[in-house]
Amino acid sequence: MDPAPPLQPSRRTLVMQPQAAVPRARARTPRLAIVAHPHLVLGAILLLALLLRLWGIKQGLPFSYDSDEAQHFVPKAIGFYSGDWDPHYFLNPPAYSYLLSIVFELWFGSADAVIRSYTANPTEVFIVARAVVALLGTASVWLTYGAAARLFDRSVALLAAAISAVAFLPVFYSHLALNDVPALAGVSLALYGIAGVHQRGRGGDYLIAGLGIGLAAATKYTDGVIAVCLLVAAAHDGNRRPPAIAARRCVVAMVIALAAFTAANPYWILSWGEFKTGLTNQANLAAGAQQVKLGTPGGGGILYYLWSFTWGIGLGPTVAAAAGIVVLLVRKLYWTALLLVPVQIVFIAFMGGQQRYFGRWLIPMLPLDAILAAFVGVALIRWLADTKRLRFAAGATVVALALLTQSVLADVHNDRVLSRPFTTNLARDWMVRNIPAGQNVVIEPIIPGSWPTDIGATLPWTPTGERWFTFDTLYTRLSESGVELPKGHGHAVDLDQYERYLYPSLIQTYEHDGDCWVVVGTLQSGRPYVSPGSAPGAIAYYKALAEQGTLRYSVSPYAAGADPVPFSYDWSIDYFPSQYRLPGPAMSIYQLSGGRCA
Repeated sequence: MDPAPPLQPSRRTLVMQPQAAVPRARARTPRLAIVAHPHLVLGAILLLALLLRLWGIKQGLPFSYDSDEAQHFVPKAIGFYSGDWDPHYFLNPPAYSYLLSIVFELWFGSADAVIRSYTANPTEVFIVARAVVALLGTASVWLTYGAAARLFDRSVALLAAAISAVAFLPVFYSHLALNDVPALAGVSLALYGIAGVHQRGRGGDYLIAGLGIGLAAATKYTDGVIAVCLLVAAAHDGNRRPPAIAARRCVVAMVIALAAFTAANPYWILSWGEFKTGLTNQANLAAGAQQVKLGTPGGGGILYYLWSFTWGIGLGPTVAAAAGIVVLLVRKLYWTALLLVPVQIVFIAFMGGQQRYFGRWLIPMLPLDAILAAFVGVALIRWLADTKRLRFAAGATVVALALLTQSVLADVHNDRVLSRPFTTNLARDWMVRNIPAGQNVVIEPIIPGSWPTDIGATLPWTPTGERWFTFDTLYTRLSESGVELPKGHGHAVDLDQYERYLYPSLIQTYEHDGDCWVVVGTLQSGRPYVSPGSAPGAIAYYKALAEQGTLRYSVSPYAAGADPVPFSYDWSIDYFPSQYRLPGPAMSIYQLSGGRCA
């Protein structure tokens, strides 16, 4: 069991004891925490964290190429200016959208100014939304530092903050107006309070933990799992004081969590039916209740998440975190191990059992692993110094390089890529110059709905004000086996199932209808090759398109001579692989010449 803090000798007691009572080895152990001006070191870490999150923040704009960012958060925040604060949408909780709505009005001066900016040129609106995420991501680094300092000491805290500051997944997703990183701030706040409960058990720490849990869940439902850590900390607290007191305080913390969740998401009560439907739909999507998301890799979610640790936070921290579990058990710090480990097992087992899995869903677990890795890293530094195998500075340098180098290199590479033009924007620029307005085009569903328009302008060439007439790619008259359905029996196609309804016969349909330009991107065309048997018609379709059409333009995101990155729901939309030179998919534009296109 962990030693109870009340039984620890105080600093004054140590001074009054004879010198011989202080263990010699402990007295001469160098401490990272006594580095001159540790708060300046923390400040430098936080500044680095913020800069890595802001570099490349304008990527893709004025278009948002992340479908969740384009549809779920910023537009919902703008919608609140209608006067109806009921989101009427609970696939994701609304806390982040509410926050954006408040920030937008403060930044732009009025709701009308926000709406005008969003309509005429949404770039500034998205930059503000992304900057909010970057600031919250940096705050989560600071809160992780506080949690680690409470659980261990300032040495571990500084190293944990450094690992969190450069961890690839939180850095990348701080560039997008999504709820993953804002929810991480709530998780880190909860962890800070939970660490206080674990070590001191004060009422204020229970309150902070409850507040963090509620805000985390109100921003991203699954992040409420951090409540498991509070239950462990309260059980530990019950071993040091009357269990009834710890149990009562834990109940109060959970009530505060519910209150915080309700304050940030009041319509879960006021619109219970819609809330229940949204939550059910989200669970069904994750579980693949309707159909497995095309392009999902095999092997299952648990293995995928374990692999994602190795690049999402880094191979060094992943190995160190695993070693940290062993070291905690060897040192008989059982309660600390119970605090940091079981919640991850529960989370990965549950999320890994779903049919959909993405690296970013792992983000709420990363502060726990950063702390575990830092604990082992500092222990290793002290062991090297104690045994005189390396000087303290040299040992600290070696450990820091092992834990931080991979993530720092990946972050710098990724931010450089994000600061360059998006391939989809380059393809659109070419189309504006070379495809006359008013012509018919087929554009795969890899672009936002505003992409065919000139933002801020109403064009005269089409009834909807778009530059080109666009083929409805999410409606089909083909069955999944490629058989043409009777007239009037077409149906909508889910975005993630688009490839299942592609067949070579579509090319003749395009030519018959005068849809003479076809725009293809690997965010769609790469999916059938993950599991070739899942959409054989699509593979034949792309082969026929290359044979029958004329390639007029192409742009690759990869460096010259680099191998393409196989389709992935992670590595095709973030740019961890070193092959990337530009952000975005490989784009190809074909011109057809049969039928009415002759």
